[in-house]
Amino acid sequence: MKKSLLASLAAVALLVTGCSSSSDSAGGDGEFGSIKVALVPGGAHPYFQPWKDGGAAAVSEFGIGGTEFNETGEWDQTKHNAAIDAMAAQGYNAFGVFGVSPTDINTTFAGLKAKGFAVGSLASCPGGYDIVKEPQKNSADFCLSTDTGKAAYLAATAVIKEMGGKGNLVHLTGNAVDANTIRRMDGVKQAIAETGGKVKLLTTITDIDSDLQSATKAVTDLLAAKGKQINGIVTTAYNPAVAATDGVASTKLPIKVIAIDDDQKILDAIKSGVISGTVVQNPWGQGYVGSWVLSALGTKKCTMNTPGLYVDSGSFLVTKDNVDTYNDTRQATSKEILTAFQNEYMTCK
Repeated sequence: MKKSLLASLAAVALLVTGCSSSSDSAGGDGEFGSIKVALVPGGAHPYFQPWKDGGAAAVSEFGIGGTEFNETGEWDQTKHNAAIDAMAAQGYNAFGVFGVSPTDINTTFAGLKAKGFAVGSLASCPGGYDIVKEPQKNSADFCLSTDTGKAAYLAATAVIKEMGGKGNLVHLTGNAVDANTIRRMDGVKQAIAETGGKVKLLTTITDIDSDLQSATKAVTDLLAAKGKQINGIVTTAYNPAVAATDGVASTKLPIKVIAIDDDQKILDAIKSGVISGTVVQNPWGQGYVGSWVLSALGTKKCTMNTPGLYVDSGSFLVTKDNVDTYNDTRQATSKEILTAFQNEYMTCK
């Protein structure tokens, strides 16, 4: 599905009418200026911070009326809904949302749609259905999120390679009931199954991504109890990734680590050789592409060809070889995803 960057840039250059990437034609002679995009995660978390820069880049490039980031939901769906409602009352008319509850968020999406707002599910799709085969079960207009199963599989195969293809692996991850976490656990299990029994999943530790303190305690306890048995750690949530990096660095245990995301501690540890690598996601692209798509839908200039469509926002293995250049690849991929929306996933006037 992904085009080469050269092909994507050529496609963008050819779009002189309809859904162009220039601010004038994309916005219908400035119509994007009528759209105010609310970017609303379920609560505060470092992962979502690049949504701000992605949204700001979209405003600058496409002439969108504005974007606003609101993380006051406190990981409570009722409070999250209140934050969304408050933004609607303030004149925001397009919503990119990461829901707290994977089952209840569809009700929130449906309510926003009933009021005529454009809605995107960003960084996570609603739970309880096959996101690829059953897009009609997503009440948002689209879902732009990491293929978390694919990303976890990529991370697990990378750490297994670093382990020499055998040994004991530990998986550290987030909220056990989150649809993303479930897909991540499945991805890790798939990679382990492909070793034919040479790699054993020693343990999976969930629910340690709420804050760094909780993750650090979990990693400290793990390494104290089982550190000498562990050959590799794969982390598929932000705070456990930072905690595992710190833990292996401080104990100097010979454990191979593939982390997730790009906290500066993780990048520094890759450069120094403390850990082997990380799989980065694309929250910047979610904010950037999501803001354009929401504006195109909000102005009625474009419609989704498949309502509720799931689109992978990308994941990328970062090692010492590409730690200084991976962000260029990530931004280029974001441009490719935007072009795919414009050319394949939407019909524009």
